[in-house]
Amino acid sequence: MSHDDADAWPISPLTHSATLRRLLYEALTELGLDPTRVYQGINQHRRLRPPPTDGRLRHDEAPLFWMAADALTGDPDIGLHLGEVMKPRLLDVVGYLLLASRDLEEALESFLRFQHILSGGFVAHLQVDGRHARLVLDLNYFGFPSLRQQMECLAVLFTKLLKFITDDEFCLDGVEFRHPMPRRVGEHFRLFGVSPSFAGEHDALVFPAALLKRPSRTANPTLHRLLWQHAEGQLAALAENDLLNRLCYLLGVRLGRADCSMAACATELGLSAGSLQRALAGQGSNLRRVRESVQQARAQALLREGQAIREVARACGFAELSPFYRAFRRWYGMPPEAYREWLLVKAP
Repeated sequence: MSHDDADAWPISPLTHSATLRRLLYEALTELGLDPTRVYQGINQHRRLRPPPTDGRLRHDEAPLFWMAADALTGDPDIGLHLGEVMKPRLLDVVGYLLLASRDLEEALESFLRFQHILSGGFVAHLQVDGRHARLVLDLNYFGFPSLRQQMECLAVLFTKLLKFITDDEFCLDGVEFRHPMPRRVGEHFRLFGVSPSFAGEHDALVFPAALLKRPSRTANPTLHRLLWQHAEGQLAALAENDLLNRLCYLLGVRLGRADCSMAACATELGLSAGSLQRALAGQGSNLRRVRESVQQARAQALLREGQAIREVARACGFAELSPFYRAFRRWYGMPPEAYREWLLVKAP
């Protein structure tokens, strides 16, 4: 095999709609903060890329804002407070689809179908169990756990949006977050009306399942069909909706941190294990091949950065060194130490 990772699947960078950025600017201003100064503070040591011509933003740049927001604003609950003042305005086709839906169930089906128009990093899905429904709102990023301020902001914003499209009848039975419990949770109870649970498996809103059948006063079946067709066109143009690209990104997020089995990946992608297996087979691939391509590319990148072999193995999802060495020899025909030396010689 060539020393280069020619067989690795190319991962197209994920993007997200500029909708949330516009809402953020408005909310920062509403809180008496200067959004330009806040963003300058976040990016003061970085050379910014020019804005994309299609208006979408790079998904993996979002953590820069959310990780620095509390320090720059002096508000430890800035995510909650931004969500509180955000106006759930309908700024894109997904928002209008929610409003034109027959009932809350169809509205959520519309959101889940077209979630990647909002953000390529969404792995949202709906779970219904007896009297309770859970809207999972997980957002993933390379190298970052769930971002507290972002998820708390989104939880407040989505709650307001669901109240808006149900004429204020939507109510919460619970809120679940992946991040650890903060020191104070008084603001959480004030805004959600329930005490959230923390350090869980998902970021989710829990609500009565009976609300799913609540008819919408703004339902418009004809408009919904037209908007759905328009959204399908937008979705088809996005690399983040390509199954292989989404799977590669998901594996990159989970390697060394979470289960990367067929069942686990399928659940995250909103598919059954059989459906994912058949879809991959239809593209001439399988999970093992895709996972190894992501491991291969990651190993090469981390070795180039000079990281210790044991850390490289762990980041690639290997609990022991011996299977990592066997895999690496299969990929590159040499052990990782020799490959690192080869990279140094090859470097200009």
